[in-house]
Amino acid sequence: MKVAVAILNYNGVKWLEKFLGNVIQNSPEAEVFVIDNASTDDSVKYLKNNFPEIKIIQNKENSGFAGGYNEGLKAIESDYYILLNSDIEVTENWIMPVIESIEKTPNAVAGQPKILAYHRKTHFEHAGACGGFIDKLGYPFCRGRIFNEVEEDVNQYDESIEVFWATGACLFIKSDVYWEMGGLDADFFAHMEEIDLCWRMQNKGYKIICEPKATIYHVGGGTLDYLNPRKTYLNFRNSLYMIHKNKNGILFFIILQRLFLDGFAGLKFLVSGDFKHFTSILKAHFHYYGQIKVLNQKRKVLQQNEFLSLNGVYNGSIVVQFFIKKIKTFSSLKMK
Repeated sequence: MKVAVAILNYNGVKWLEKFLGNVIQNSPEAEVFVIDNASTDDSVKYLKNNFPEIKIIQNKENSGFAGGYNEGLKAIESDYYILLNSDIEVTENWIMPVIESIEKTPNAVAGQPKILAYHRKTHFEHAGACGGFIDKLGYPFCRGRIFNEVEEDVNQYDESIEVFWATGACLFIKSDVYWEMGGLDADFFAHMEEIDLCWRMQNKGYKIICEPKATIYHVGGGTLDYLNPRKTYLNFRNSLYMIHKNKNGILFFIILQRLFLDGFAGLKFLVSGDFKHFTSILKAHFHYYGQIKVLNQKRKVLQQNEFLSLNGVYNGSIVVQFFIKKIKTFSSLKMK
């Protein structure tokens, strides 16, 4: 079995200096690649001078996380891809437990390890934590993280389970299925493209797992800080994109509810004086409405393979549970 660790890099020489040696040392089962997304810093020079054994794939332009991986992975022949963020510290034996869990789970094709915070190693990390879930209105959350509330890891989620989505920060996926699904949707550019991919896979009957026997540590926000208004824009816009493409049922009522709840989030930003994030949510909705024709075409194709038995869906509103009922931990939710 061939395994490829693919690190997408854009002007991240500081992360390569900090973590690449660690990844190479702890990944004897895999071949490590760096896909450079047209960096303008010294990333490529640094790699050639310090890691001549590493295969560098140089994209001609920065087409974001989704487009960058789609382009770079074309040059990699492997049974499994591991899409790994550059700001991650891995641990010994971080690869095989996840692959073995995928292999032994019927119809599973993708997964992730447990993800803890690099700067707070006792706690889960925002991007993925211990497996991704989603509510009926398309709001994502994790075992170990709901919105901005991150739990301490006290082994409460050490069970290997099927989830709705696996994080793009460390996504294990069978290469043939990646290309069968058409890869990541490049129109997303960055953020939530992995959730969209997992949703599409589930709609074809595939499964995604989280295997906590493997652990990694993620800095988070290495390319785009969590508090950046650009990230807010992409998260809100792409959330609407993936709902429109993948959600079963009548879209009008779902989008109407999202309009109300997203408006509530925007008002919170406005009241707190955070006009940039308020504007980001407005832009996200207007740009979504401008793409409805394109999204309808994608939806038409995808709905031909609708598979209704989805794992990891919370049949309620995580917004109501978190902000109104004050439920802050995954274990407090009544998941079916």
